[in-house]
Amino acid sequence: MLFPRLLLCLSVWALCGSAKPTERKERVLREAPLSAREHDDAQSFDYDHDAFLGADEAKSFDQLTPEESKERLGKIVGKIDEDGDGFVTVEELKAWIKFAQKRWIYEDVERQWKGHDLNEDGLVSWEEYKNATYGYIL
Repeated sequence: MLFPRLLLCLSVWALCGSAKPTERKERVLREAPLSAREHDDAQSFDYDHDAFLGADEAKSFDQLTPEESKERLGKIVGKIDEDGDGFVTVEELKAWIKFAQKRWIYEDVERQWKGHDLNEDGLVSWEEYKNATYGYIL
């Protein structure tokens, strides 16, 4: 009677010891980063410019004089201030940054679509996709 119990305990112990540990998978969908640049305000504000303006708009601001940049930022602040009270709240700023991110994504999708729609009929066939994506191999 003791031997079967001992054998059962040893079997269970061996199975538990050799079992593969379970891995916890990340199930949280992370938002895309606001910028590809490093976020270090001690070095530069490039990350903030990308997040606030969008990458393409930030590049155009880099080419402006300080006066032109200040004037254009003033116009943008007017768009961010949704309630028109003359102040930008944290929520208004968050909404603007999300808008800038989405605008960049939609513009990038449009650019990609045009690059794949070789006959410009508004549709991307498999042949067009294959040629635009892998054409250099063929």
